[in-house]
Amino acid sequence: MNIILFGPPGAGKGTQAVRLQKNHKIRQLSTGDMLRGEVSSQSFLGKRIEDILDSGELVPDGIIVELIESRLQDSDCQKGFILDGFPRTVPQAEALDEMLVKWNRHIDHVIVLEVDENILIERIKSRADESGAARSDDNEDVLRHRLEVYHNQTAPILPYYESKGLLRRVDGMKPIDAVTEQIEATLAAKAAA
Repeated sequence: MNIILFGPPGAGKGTQAVRLQKNHKIRQLSTGDMLRGEVSSQSFLGKRIEDILDSGELVPDGIIVELIESRLQDSDCQKGFILDGFPRTVPQAEALDEMLVKWNRHIDHVIVLEVDENILIERIKSRADESGAARSDDNEDVLRHRLEVYHNQTAPILPYYESKGLLRRVDGMKPIDAVTEQIEATLAAKAAA
């Protein structure tokens, strides 16, 4: 089973992806984690990515597609995967479709966590306060910019997947367990169809 999770920054995609990974024994791939790992390596590419992430902009498609393509070929992704943070643009979605066709695979589910953006800003502030050592992208100004980028560049992907009959919307404002239940119900409904 191959799943894509969508939603604005702070919507809870990472939390739900971890639960899906545990419940279905498929691999969560967070492009954010992959990119932060590259930044931590302090490689030339990592330093370029760090500047981009700190500004709240999206990393160029070519870099992201290359990271994802390499990662999807690993053995722990053969039973399935959950993409959290990819694709973020229509060209990335098209590149994903092309690479999956090469491997005789496809996307089974595209789930959107819908949330109230004012509450998202409060969530990000709380995450920064709780962690003590906030990520460089955990501040209100960067979040507002990331939300703008999401609406301008990522949200236009939704019709792409809706036209394929894959898109399902989930109320991301409910408690975490209730969001998980909605997602599981969505997966079960499609499996039963």
